Amino acid sequence: MTEIANPRQSTSTAVREVVPLGMQWPTIDPFLFCVHHLDRYPAANDQQGPAASLAGRPLGQDFEGIDGWRMYHGQVVPGFPAHPHRGFETVTYVRQGLVDHSDSLGAAARYGRGDVQWMTAGKGIVHSEMFPLLDRDGENTLELFQIWINLPASDKMVEPHFSMFWDGDVPRHTEPGVTVTVVAGSLGETGPASTPPTPPPASWAARADADVAIWHIVLDEDAGWTIPAAAGADTQRVLYVFGGEGVDIDGTVVDASTAAVVDASADVPVRAPAGAEILMLQGRPLAEPVAQYGPFVMNTRAEIQQAFDDYQRTQFGGWPWDRDDPVHGLDGARFARRPDGETERPG
Repeated sequence: MTEIANPRQSTSTAVREVVPLGMQWPTIDPFLFCVHHLDRYPAANDQQGPAASLAGRPLGQDFEGIDGWRMYHGQVVPGFPAHPHRGFETVTYVRQGLVDHSDSLGAAARYGRGDVQWMTAGKGIVHSEMFPLLDRDGENTLELFQIWINLPASDKMVEPHFSMFWDGDVPRHTEPGVTVTVVAGSLGETGPASTPPTPPPASWAARADADVAIWHIVLDEDAGWTIPAAAGADTQRVLYVFGGEGVDIDGTVVDASTAAVVDASADVPVRAPAGAEILMLQGRPLAEPVAQYGPFVMNTRAEIQQAFDDYQRTQFGGWPWDRDDPVHGLDGARFARRPDGETERPG
């Protein structure tokens, strides 16, 4: 977990602190992790990997961004082959490209192009997240956010679950020069953005008083928007300015590639002189002890050790796939297949 620490103080009434962004973005409770992947992959080969030499890349740990893209832990197809999780949730919002999900429950999905997957790891799941490349004639850009949200102690051992929010079901608030994609947390009292998709049942975000919101804000050149105050008195809010040339937040100039912790109890005016993109993460803290080691997030070190012991003993149900980096065909069709075999597709 990367926490916001030692920030540069701000004199703005709304902006409390600002922190520069790296590849892994700093977070505050109840969020554990946030990363923005942007990889401009070349044309695809017949194995759904890059039609380019992999010589000189540290395969298995390729995070350097050589030529503008990374293989991550993938050896043939970019991505993250089979790995376990326990005790938290992942929210994966894919703006460009595709992600192929496979898991130890036997479920599978291909999603992207605006889709969101919300997965509750709960008591334990193994899954892979591969980035299949399908265009053999041109660039295969992948852009996504992955966000980890903590689970309260009472729900860390719930059954694993995932929900698909297809692009057409994710509400967007629009007004001149402004588009807000509402992944979680209602925006306004009326209109489509007032009723975003429902988080998984055990999620901290499923509790109204948790005040969790995930909004992607796009401002055109010289556009402005006032972010409405949060409902909770102790809600925390971070604005990640990741695109464009920076913004003015209530009189404080915040450069691109910067996080700004803002006062969630007040309306916050934001203006982008040259256009900007912002990811907003908001929520009331769980305020519980956090013990994390790699892919496991619990409340005590003893629970972390138990997670390792359980995984070594059970493999969280085993791996029902013939490879640790499965991909799902060449046709590009998006789908989600549940452990019981039921399949859904975007409307």
